[in-house]
Amino acid sequence: MYQVFAIPAFSDNYLWALVNKDGHCAIVDPGDATPVIEFLQKHNYTLTDILLTHHHSDHIGGVNTLLNTYANVNVYGPSTSRFPMVTKSCKDNDQIVLPQLGIKLTTMEVPGHTIDHICYFDQDNIFVGDTLFSAGCGRLFEGSPEQMYNSLTRISQLDENTNIYCAHEYTSANIKFALTVDKTNQDLVEYNEATKALIKDNKPTIPTSLSTQLKINPFLRSNDPEIKKAISQKFNLILPISDSDCFTYLRKWKDQF
Repeated sequence: MYQVFAIPAFSDNYLWALVNKDGHCAIVDPGDATPVIEFLQKHNYTLTDILLTHHHSDHIGGVNTLLNTYANVNVYGPSTSRFPMVTKSCKDNDQIVLPQLGIKLTTMEVPGHTIDHICYFDQDNIFVGDTLFSAGCGRLFEGSPEQMYNSLTRISQLDENTNIYCAHEYTSANIKFALTVDKTNQDLVEYNEATKALIKDNKPTIPTSLSTQLKINPFLRSNDPEIKKAISQKFNLILPISDSDCFTYLRKWKDQF
C-alpha cells in the first residue's frame, strides 16, 4: 500500500510522490529538485526511486541534483539513449518492483507527445506524464496522431476505476476546448462546474478517474457521433470518418484553439 501526494512545481506541474507507511518515497518526473527536497525533509521521507516518463526538462530537470543529494536511488525510465541518468531501463509491459516501497508497477509505451514516452500503472493508478490530461491530451512534439490515438486507446482499456495522475494542471483550459467540440455533453457541463469549485477553493483537479475521462474527454471519445459531427462541420468533411481520423482533426483543432 502506498499514498500519492502532489508536489506543485513551476507554474502548473505536479510531481507525484509515492510514499509507503515506512516513509520510503518514489518521485515521478522530478523536473525541479527544490520542492522535492523540501517535501522529503518536511516529512522525513527517504527517497529510494525516481520514475521518468519522458525527456522534457520540466520532467527530468531535477534528477541530477537529487542523485547528488541522496544515495542509492534507482532511476527508471525509457530505454532510449537520451536518458543517461536511468539505471533501470523500461520497455513496454515490463514489470518493475520498487522493493523498499513494496510497489509493483507495469510500464506502457505510449508514443505521441514524445516518441519514447512511457507510463507506469498498477491496479489502482496510472502515472501518464504528458500523454493524457483531464479533458485533453498532450501535444504531438514527436509522435504522429495515429500513435497518440493508439496510446490513448490502450490507456482507455484499463479498469475504469483507475486514478489518472497527469503532470499538469491544464483542466480548465482543456474544458473550454472540450465544450466547444461537445456542447451537449451534460457530463462535461457538470464536470466543468465541479472543476470551477475546486479551483475556487485552490484545490487540484488531479487526479481524475478513467471513468470520468471516458465520459468527458473528447480525445477518448473520437468514436462519438456528436464529436464527429462537430469535426465534419469545422473542417468541411463528409461523414462518415474513422475514429482515428476524428482524433487527428481534434488534435489539429486543439492546436489552433
